[in-house]
Amino acid sequence: PDGSRQFAEDYVLEDFVTAAARVRANELGITSVGHGAGATLRFLAATVQARNVVEIGTGTGVSGLWLLRGMQPDGILTSIDIEGEHLRLAREAFLEAGVRPNRTRLITGRALDVLPRLADRGYDIVLVDGATDEYSLCLEQSKRLLRRGGVVAFCSALGDDKVADPHQRDQRTIDIRAVVNAVRDDEDLVPVLLPLSGGLLAATLR
Repeated sequence: PDGSRQFAEDYVLEDFVTAAARVRANELGITSVGHGAGATLRFLAATVQARNVVEIGTGTGVSGLWLLRGMQPDGILTSIDIEGEHLRLAREAFLEAGVRPNRTRLITGRALDVLPRLADRGYDIVLVDGATDEYSLCLEQSKRLLRRGGVVAFCSALGDDKVADPHQRDQRTIDIRAVVNAVRDDEDLVPVLLPLSGGLLAATLR
């Protein structure tokens, strides 16, 4: 029921700094992770005791703030965005939240140009929230980057409720559906698909 889904979505509320970052994102037309997905990302970061996390699609820092709150106190978030202005706003949000500057590494660039330069098996979590036409290639890179037991997560995995409908064949839906199926069918991954915040697809690497 919609009431229960909304209750789950709002079960863990965000703090003032994250809410302010969300407002800035909305002003720029950026879709940020919802409360439910954010809380799940914080939970996953705490569960795997994450020290090294890669985020594709910084936005104004909403998802980064959730991740940082779940990570170990000395953990480092590497966040990649093609827009320098997004990174500037995210940096401001991290400072407002009291995150030490040496805990974030913000990189301007295209994910598929940056990811190949990152270390094999060097990361606990990879969060993919960038261009959906790059999701499948980001999955390939994530499997290389993650340590065993690490987690890859994809935002907007239900594609505005189109992914579940086989009659929906627009390119964005096809791209998201492809990675949803690839994660499910990959024997190296243990997946889960959660109907929170537009869909959060996550999997741990065996």
